[in-house]
Amino acid sequence: MVDASSAAAQPDATAAPGGGRFAIRAHVLSADDLRRAHTRIAHEIVERNHGAGEVVLLGLYTRGVAIAQRLAAAIKEFEGEDVPVGALDVAFYRDDISLRPVQPLGPTEVPVDITGRTAVIVDDVLFTGRTVRAALDAINALGRPRAVQLAVLVDRGHRELPIRADYVGKNLPTKIAEDVRVRLVETDDTTDDGIELWGPA
Repeated sequence: MVDASSAAAQPDATAAPGGGRFAIRAHVLSADDLRRAHTRIAHEIVERNHGAGEVVLLGLYTRGVAIAQRLAAAIKEFEGEDVPVGALDVAFYRDDISLRPVQPLGPTEVPVDITGRTAVIVDDVLFTGRTVRAALDAINALGRPRAVQLAVLVDRGHRELPIRADYVGKNLPTKIAEDVRVRLVETDDTTDDGIELWGPA
């Protein structure tokens, strides 16, 4: 599950779910840290797949799409290969669709046929695994990839499904009540990237 605030510039304290206040516990990754993580993950994707010729990156709205575009740019820079980037809205594939209103985030756009390719799901935060499970269903509706892999900036634990990331920027032990908040210049009202751990004040 994407566990990131959609708020723009985030103050030192915000309202917590169910009342109360949240405050920053730790600054997890800086903009420079994120750049290094993107570069490392991009290299790992190419190495594991013996090149990038059959890879397609599928970002999950919203931040996953921006991260997928960054990974593609990094691969282009050191490999000289244009990797297709798609965007997946998994809202209608979630298993908790009956528990909350469906809020489509954007159109699903995949520029190539994924059948026979390696589809890399890209997201910002891996939490329970339910968003990734929904993404697998969405991918199955689009075609039959040769393999499906998962790349995330942060793995915060607390899995509810047997899902594990293939590429991880940062493994971050958290408490269930805490939030991992990702800020990207492409998707948030911010001038600098960053990842922070927030918890009850």
